[in-house]
Amino acid sequence: MKHRKLIRTVAILAVVIGAGALFTWYQFFREEPQPQWITGDPEMRFKYGSIGGERDAGIPYWIFYVMPRMFPEKIPGPNGFASFGFAWEQGQELPIGFVKKTIGFERVGNNCAICHTASYRRSDDANPTFVTAGPGHAFNLEAMFRFLVDCAKDPRFNSDNLMHEIDLVTDLSWIDSAIYRFVLIPITRKRLLERESQFQWIYRHDFPEWGRGRDDAMNLTKYFLVGSPMDDSIGPTDMPSIWNLKKYDREGTTLNWAGDSHDEYSVIIDSALGLLGAAPKSNDEFLQEVQWLQDYLSAKAPPKYPFAIDEVRAASGKAVFDRECARCHASDLTGARMELRGVDTDPERLWTWKKAHAVAANNKVKEFDIDRPGLVEEDLIGYNPPFLDGIWLRAPYLHNGSVPTLRDLLKPPADRPALFWRGYDVYDPTNVGFVSAADTRAQEVGTQHDVADRSNGNGGHLFGTTLPEADKDLLVEYLKTL
Repeated sequence: MKHRKLIRTVAILAVVIGAGALFTWYQFFREEPQPQWITGDPEMRFKYGSIGGERDAGIPYWIFYVMPRMFPEKIPGPNGFASFGFAWEQGQELPIGFVKKTIGFERVGNNCAICHTASYRRSDDANPTFVTAGPGHAFNLEAMFRFLVDCAKDPRFNSDNLMHEIDLVTDLSWIDSAIYRFVLIPITRKRLLERESQFQWIYRHDFPEWGRGRDDAMNLTKYFLVGSPMDDSIGPTDMPSIWNLKKYDREGTTLNWAGDSHDEYSVIIDSALGLLGAAPKSNDEFLQEVQWLQDYLSAKAPPKYPFAIDEVRAASGKAVFDRECARCHASDLTGARMELRGVDTDPERLWTWKKAHAVAANNKVKEFDIDRPGLVEEDLIGYNPPFLDGIWLRAPYLHNGSVPTLRDLLKPPADRPALFWRGYDVYDPTNVGFVSAADTRAQEVGTQHDVADRSNGNGGHLFGTTLPEADKDLLVEYLKTL
C-alpha cells in the first residue's frame, strides 16, 4: 500500500514538474518562425528579418509599444518614435530595422537595416523612397540609446504604471498580464539599467552630440564587445553604405573608415554580435545568417541617381575625375589604408582605436568559438579612400559627415558650411546632398552639426578645391553617374 502511494506521489510530482517545464518553455522560450512575407522576400528579410538579437537584447513588445506614450519628454521631438528619424514604411507596424519575433512572448529587436537604410524625398510633401543597404543618415542612434536608459531610470518605469498603459491598448490574458507585471517589466528595467554603465560616454557634456546619421562605432565595440574601460576618445562617423560588398573582394582591401577590419565577412559578424548583445545561441544558425547577409549585400547594386543627368557634361566630367580623383578613388588604392598626412581630415576617429583593442576584440570573438579574419591588429594610420558607388546618396561627406554636399566638398575648408543641420531627407540635386541650411525645414527636424566642435572638423581633403568652377560643375555631373 505504501509502495503504491509512493508511486502515485512520484507520478503526480512528475506530471506537475513536466507541466511546469512545458508552461515555462511555452511562455518564455518557444520560438515561432517569422511570417512568409518577411522570410520569403530578400528585401523584406533584410528590413525586418531576425538575426537573433531579440533573444537577449530584445524588449517585450507591449513595453516597447507604450514607452513613447509614457515618456514623451525623453524623445527628441513631438512625433513619438518617428522623432528618432527611423525609416518607416507606410502601413508597417514597426520601422525598418525593427524585428518582431515570438520567443516565448513577442519581443522587439533590431537588425542591420536600422542603421543601413537610406531615404530621400524629392520635395517636402513627397513620400520617401527607401534604399536598403544605404547609410541611415536620418537616424539618431545616440538619442535612442539615451531614451531606453533614461526611461528605465525614471521612477515611473514600474509594473503599475506600465500595466496601466498596456491595458489601455490591448487586452492581455490574465496569465500574460501576470507575466508582464511580475517578470517581464522588472527584468526589462534591470537589463536597461545595466546598459547605463556602457553608455556613460554619451552623457558627457564635453563631448558633442553624434547627431542624426552618425555613430561612434569603434567606441561602441570597445565598451560593449570588449568591455574596455572608458577613455577620453570620441570619434563619431557617418553610417556607411553597405551595398555592393563584392567590390571589397580583392587583395589589399580593408573595411571601415580607417581600414580596421580585414574583410566584409568579419564586419558583418562584428556588427551582428553588437546587435545580439551576447554570444549567439547557435553558431551554426548565426553564421548561416551572416552568410545570407554577405550574399545579399554583395549582390545589392548601388542606387541610380533619380534625377536628370546631362550625359554630355557627365562624359566631360569623367575626364576631370580621371585627372583629379582617380589616383585615390578609381585605382588599387581604393579601399586600402592611406596615411592621414596629405589628406588631413579630422583625426579623432583614429584615436578611438588601438592595436590592443583589436587584439582584445578578436580574442572575445574566439571565446564564442567563431572563426573569422577579424580586426586588423595594428594601430591605425589614416582613413581608407572610399569607393564612390552611389556617392550621390551618401551625404554628408568625409568620414565624420562634416561637409553637407559634394559641391561644398569642392570648396576650400574655410568656405564650407561651418554650421548645418543633419538628418533631413529632402534631396538637393543642385548641390548633390540633402537640404541642410538654416531657415529651412532641415533646421526644424534635423540635428545641428558645428564644425568647431571636437571630432566635427571639416578640414582637409583639398583635392579639387582649386579647379575652375566650370570643371567642378562637370565633375559633380559625372559623380551623379557612379
